[in-house]
Amino acid sequence: MMTSNVLFNIVTIPVDDPIAFTFFIGYMAMLAASVFFFLERGSVEGKWKLSLLVSGLITGIAAIHYYYMRDYYLSTGKTPTALRYIDWTLTVPLMCVEFYLLTKAAGAKIGLLWKLILASLLMLVAGYIGEAFNPVGGSTSHSVLWGTISTVGYVYILYTAWFGEVAQLASSTGDAIVIKGIRALGWFVLVGWAIYPIGYMCMQGGWLNTAFGWQPSSVDLFYNVADAINKIGFGLVIYGIAAAGKSTAAVRELSPTAATA
Repeated sequence: MMTSNVLFNIVTIPVDDPIAFTFFIGYMAMLAASVFFFLERGSVEGKWKLSLLVSGLITGIAAIHYYYMRDYYLSTGKTPTALRYIDWTLTVPLMCVEFYLLTKAAGAKIGLLWKLILASLLMLVAGYIGEAFNPVGGSTSHSVLWGTISTVGYVYILYTAWFGEVAQLASSTGDAIVIKGIRALGWFVLVGWAIYPIGYMCMQGGWLNTAFGWQPSSVDLFYNVADAINKIGFGLVIYGIAAAGKSTAAVRELSPTAATA
């Protein structure tokens, strides 16, 4: 049973509740990541500072929402659907902004940014309708319909990152670091973001719930793991690009000296 000590404002985590554990771990991990990205922002080249700032905002916004989601879950034992989608509505478009920032030097237009943001909003709004307005007892037709619509936005982002405008712009930079970074982010979209549909299908009426009898509480377990992997992972890829760019710049500065010597 989930309880809280109101007098001392202490929450008690059941020792056999992995969902509660992942809420706490997710909160602390994303808070720590946010502090790291903000601090390291001062050590990278100017062209990467905005990208690292966005990474810090993504994990920082998520950390604040996880602080409230963990308390909601511990107090009610229910899925904090509204809080989670509020978080995603802010952070997922910011993750799409990273694609734009990385390819801006290669000529990425503001239109690319808006297309990615609109695709992410389609994905999120349809997903929210599928979860929040699922009829009592669960409707497979409802969850499948809105899940399919949500997938359209996801597939667009995935295609753009791997084969479309983002991939082509990255290739045109001729910068191996940027190309490698975009590919790494593409893998996060392909593999990391694929965890979310698994969680979605665990709700009542979802395919995994219907086929295997998985509990609706599994939604939060999958979502918590996916959030930590994707949001922190996205930021670490950006930091890796920025750090590699700094090292390359340092080598270029030292090479004339080395040649003179």
